[in-house]
Amino acid sequence: MKPIAKSSKLANVGYDIRGPVLDKARQMEEEGQRIIKLNIGNVAAFGLMPPDEIVQDMIHNLPSQVAAGYTDSKGLFAPRKAVVHYTQEKHVAGVTVDDVYLGNGASELIAMSMNALLDAGDEVLIPAPDYPLHTAVVSLSGGTPVHYRCDEGSGWLPDLDDIRAKVSPNTKAIVVINPNNPTGALYPVDLLKDIVEIARQHQLIVFADEIYDKTLYDGNEHTSIASLADDVLFVTFNGLSKNYRSCGYRSGWMVVSGEKRYAKDYIEGLNMLASMRLCANTPGQMAIQTALGGYQSIKDLVAPGGRLLKQRDLAWEMMNAIPGVSVVKPKAALYMFPRLDPKVYPIADDQQFAYELLEQERVLIVQGTGFNWPQPDHFRLVFLPNLDDLTEAIGRIERFLAGYRKRHSL
Repeated sequence: MKPIAKSSKLANVGYDIRGPVLDKARQMEEEGQRIIKLNIGNVAAFGLMPPDEIVQDMIHNLPSQVAAGYTDSKGLFAPRKAVVHYTQEKHVAGVTVDDVYLGNGASELIAMSMNALLDAGDEVLIPAPDYPLHTAVVSLSGGTPVHYRCDEGSGWLPDLDDIRAKVSPNTKAIVVINPNNPTGALYPVDLLKDIVEIARQHQLIVFADEIYDKTLYDGNEHTSIASLADDVLFVTFNGLSKNYRSCGYRSGWMVVSGEKRYAKDYIEGLNMLASMRLCANTPGQMAIQTALGGYQSIKDLVAPGGRLLKQRDLAWEMMNAIPGVSVVKPKAALYMFPRLDPKVYPIADDQQFAYELLEQERVLIVQGTGFNWPQPDHFRLVFLPNLDDLTEAIGRIERFLAGYRKRHSL
């Protein structure tokens, strides 16, 4: 039997959950070694659970006939209406129930949105660093990802000049990840307005990934980019995974808003793809209305004295205290993106760096190039572990880096 060839579409999509580092981590765990994982935002793994009222509502609804069956391809009416109300709270104008699509997490809907849009040769502007799913789905949809630079010196804000320079006749859309994964940046209104203006001038669709819009620190507020114009087409993604600690429920939504008059074919494609997958999982849909209308417990976690705020502050202070390491303080989300000064840490292969850290100190991170950052001088750190584990993990990173400095100063 001939080996099955890997599709050329899967080559270099920038999103591969396998690889030698994770393979090594699995091997070590099978051998009984305890690894401290700073690599993934799976909040339940760190004891952060969904609000009890969401759990109880799902338990109550699970035996029902509705929960056992298919729904409308876009989703149940009540949770979609709850999303409409949420867009009104975010000052996004003109959204109706028909503009809302429920999905098996935001990830499914991000893929659907690109599948419906892209033909071979079409380009999409994506931030660098990015959440690599965006790069992957553009490639898998036949398009070409073009990365625009986010500037660490300005708090990881998008470089507007770089965006303008990378718009071409083939550019169809721009992806905005705000709050940002992996950097924790939160974009100010004026910058968002400038991005809208670029989209307006070049007739681009704005894809807005806003999954962390309530995970905000230090009194910061989030502005939905779709609230800033009605003459540009916006596709906004959100869900329960992060703000409501419900990753496994796979419950997300996509909202089409703004200038829809010239997007009839695109919207027809979205409707067709929604129908092809029949519907999102029904129990997950049933959690949305309760989540959006209930007590927003995320506020307790990010407030002074809250668990997430304390973990962010500890990680930021400890990482910045390591020689040759600098970190922009995250304003939002669950991550930071430390920089390793190349003069102190002359890293040629950051995946090998992550492998050696895992092997020597049993701490698992993701290298910066995994987020389509072009140089091997960053990595993403997830600050979800409790304070004791986080202190232990960063202490191990500090010990590893001290050994690295010693070896490379000889």
